[in-house]
Amino acid sequence: MSTTEVAPPRGGDERLAATSWLTRTLRRPALGALVGAVAIFVLFTFTDSSAQHLWLTQTGFQSWAQQAAFFGIMAVPVGLLMIGGEFDLSTGGMTGFTAIIAALLVGQAHLNAWLAIVITFAFAAGVGLLNGYVVVKSKLPSFIVTLATYFVVRGLSIGGVLLLNHGSTAIGLTGTSHPGLSSAKAVFGSSFAKSASLPNGYQTAILWFIAITVVAVWLLSRTRYGNWIFAAGGDAEAARNVGVPVRRTKISLFVLTSMAAALVGVITFTQTSSAVSEQGVGNEFYYIIAAVVGGCLLTGGYGSIVGAALGACILGMAFQGVIYSGWDSSWDFTFVGVILFLAVGVNTIIYRQAMRARR
Repeated sequence: MSTTEVAPPRGGDERLAATSWLTRTLRRPALGALVGAVAIFVLFTFTDSSAQHLWLTQTGFQSWAQQAAFFGIMAVPVGLLMIGGEFDLSTGGMTGFTAIIAALLVGQAHLNAWLAIVITFAFAAGVGLLNGYVVVKSKLPSFIVTLATYFVVRGLSIGGVLLLNHGSTAIGLTGTSHPGLSSAKAVFGSSFAKSASLPNGYQTAILWFIAITVVAVWLLSRTRYGNWIFAAGGDAEAARNVGVPVRRTKISLFVLTSMAAALVGVITFTQTSSAVSEQGVGNEFYYIIAAVVGGCLLTGGYGSIVGAALGACILGMAFQGVIYSGWDSSWDFTFVGVILFLAVGVNTIIYRQAMRARR
């Protein structure tokens, strides 16, 4: 009697595939940030007490997306650096200092705005190069090195500006003759998609945030450089043994964070045609918080750029949502602290699950 092979029921294969997909999803470092972003959005949807219930309108979206963009432009490269196993605490001070440099070059040195912007980015790249070089050569903690850089640029932002700006820490452009400024403003500090319901439109900072996130996701997930970042942050010695240029990779990440800070500074300057010494102070912690909320481990070697971007969105929604809900804004920091605590707990669970799956 002949025998025939019987194929297993297709339903079993489908259930296995669904289980496998669910398991992979639960191991993604961005999962905690995604859940958090949805939860925060829903929370403020129900608690919105503004006169016209602005949270679900274009005005509401624009308000929190604008804040998220400024956090996210920095949180994404900071996330890359954290995955690479390092920190940069100079970023907040650098965003303000680079805005001051651009304002001084345009307003007092009377340079073409585009030349001033190029010089500003070159300066930022030099600071990032110095930070990275000192860290990899001295083997000092990047926390200490970049904290020292922060205090240096913070001091220059105050003392240097007071000296050059006749006793004022605020620099504003006077007159209308500033070559290149209008075209630079169109690229960095303008708005788009204006309508009757949103007369001021959306700021171009949002487009910069999206573009930087897309590029960073591609770099981390689709290039050899992305593999180097994970390897350098996970086990630097093992990475060197297999040919990963750990030092060069880490230095380049410091350059990226400093140049991102310059981008924020340039955007702010072109938007307002001014700069102040206090700008950006303390924001370095928000950038790190956004990356941590997004699943980037403080120990390096693990994280998600999509998660860091979602973390920035969570911060943007939190700060604006508190206002729309009519809550006392003095509780902003408490709210952010609770978000950070919960996110770290969720991300730790996800990371442990991911590690178990690799064994």
